[in-house]
Amino acid sequence: MNDFALWPVLAGTAAFIAVGALWYGVIFGKAWQKAAGMSDDKVQGGNMALIFGLTFLFEMLIAMVLWHLIARTDPIPFVVMMMAIGFALGIMIPAVGIHYLYLRKTFTHFLIDAGHMLVGMAAMGGVFVLFR
Repeated sequence: MNDFALWPVLAGTAAFIAVGALWYGVIFGKAWQKAAGMSDDKVQGGNMALIFGLTFLFEMLIAMVLWHLIARTDPIPFVVMMMAIGFALGIMIPAVGIHYLYLRKTFTHFLIDAGHMLVGMAAMGGVFVLFR
């Protein structure tokens, strides 16, 4: 298995993006807006092409790092899922939590965003299992 493979990385990125679209759209859209203090106008404002483009690139970077770790260690499928979920629980969520403490974000806001990271990484891990 190559350290970098384009199709699994793109598919893992797409899985994370799809989770985000559902998470911040139909599932927790209004709750997140309220927790974040965002009006409908503010959500629609800004440079959406830049926001979505950078989101894609950042999530692709996450996918590249996780795929590289999987490729280098060649774990069994269960361990792939442990790595993906562990990445969220051990690195991503605590890092966001630290920032949210200093930004005085609400616990609800943190839980919504942390849940997205956890489910998004589980989806990415599931895609990577399929590509192995």
